[in-house]
This record gives sequence, C-alpha cells and structure tokens, in this order.
Amino acid sequence: MISIETFYTIRERFGHFASWAVWAEAGQKPKDNIDDLTVLDPEKNPTLLNLLHGHTILLGLNISRKIQRSLGNFHDPRPMATDFKIRYALQGTPYWGSYMTDIIKDFEQKASGKMMKFIRDNPDFERKNIQLLREEIEVLGVSNPILIAFGKDAGLLAKRNLGKEFQILCIPHYASYISKENYHLQLQAILPETISNINTSCINQ
Repeated sequence: MISIETFYTIRERFGHFASWAVWAEAGQKPKDNIDDLTVLDPEKNPTLLNLLHGHTILLGLNISRKIQRSLGNFHDPRPMATDFKIRYALQGTPYWGSYMTDIIKDFEQKASGKMMKFIRDNPDFERKNIQLLREEIEVLGVSNPILIAFGKDAGLLAKRNLGKEFQILCIPHYASYISKENYHLQLQAILPETISNINTSCINQ
C-alpha cells in the first residue's frame, strides 16, 4: 500500500513520465479503456491506494512521444501502442499495482538503437537519469524493491547502473510482435508467482 502523501508527491514530481500498473477493465476490444486514468485517481477510485506498491518497479527505456496527462505513461490508446499487453499479462498477479517509470526521462525517441547510441555518446546524460531514478525509488520509500526491465536495452542500463544494489529481472518488451496471450505466457514463465521468490539475477530476454 502507498500512502496518500507518497501518491500525490509522485504524481506531482514524476507524473509526466511515471505511472502505476493499474488499468481500467478492457471492453469488447483489447485496447478499450487503456487510457482511462480515473482508476489512478484516489478520489474516484477509493480502493486505489490498497492496490499500489513499490515492491516491484517496472522499467521502460524511454518515451516514444510526450506524455500529455499526468500518470499517462504506459496507458496509451493509440492504434500502434501495445500497452494493453501489459494490462492483460499482469492482471490478477502480484505485479498489478507496481510502480512504473522509464530509465531515461523526457527523451522522445521511437528507435531504441538511436536512444542507446545517444547514451553511449553522452555518459553524463545516463548518470543524470539514473540519479533521477534513484530519487523516485527514495520517494517510494520501499526497502529493496525489485526492478523489472522491459527489453534488453532497459535491462542493460538497469544492470549496469543498479545491479549491485537491487534485484533485477528482465522480461520481453511488450512491443514485441506477439499476441497478448503469448506475452502473458512469456511473463508467466519468467515472473515467479510470488514476489518473494524472485532471485537476484537478470534473465536475458
């Protein structure tokens, strides 16, 4: 559970690139209601704070476009977006309610290869973003959270910078060309049924 004070602090300071692994129920179509942020409003969703936790932190690499609404990251309704796969894969698991953020903040780039090249050419930029991620973790106030990185690049950055301090697990990226059902099965094979069973290793996916 996250306190109301922590929730509002996170929303105010980090809401333009962070969010939580909570979504509205899907409708007839897989992407229906993926952008319904009323579920992330404690005034409209009184059970929200009981769902939220920082025991696991889901890490993307960077945004592909500017986030227009607070806590709107990972809740993208655009036709090309695949955030709905995360909802499908995590619903009913202990990872529902996890904190979500990107390792690289406020940097719009759709091509991960170009993003990684920029990071290689600008090591100070990488350090600055890792420091901001540390600040997020500190605000969450959770001891020894488990970091779960989407895709190889996010996993590489997480392990390189934080691997000596945190447990890190890597999972396939939700943008992979795969159905939501198969993505769920992949995560089911990687993520333990209970958070306490995660080992201190990074599975290369």
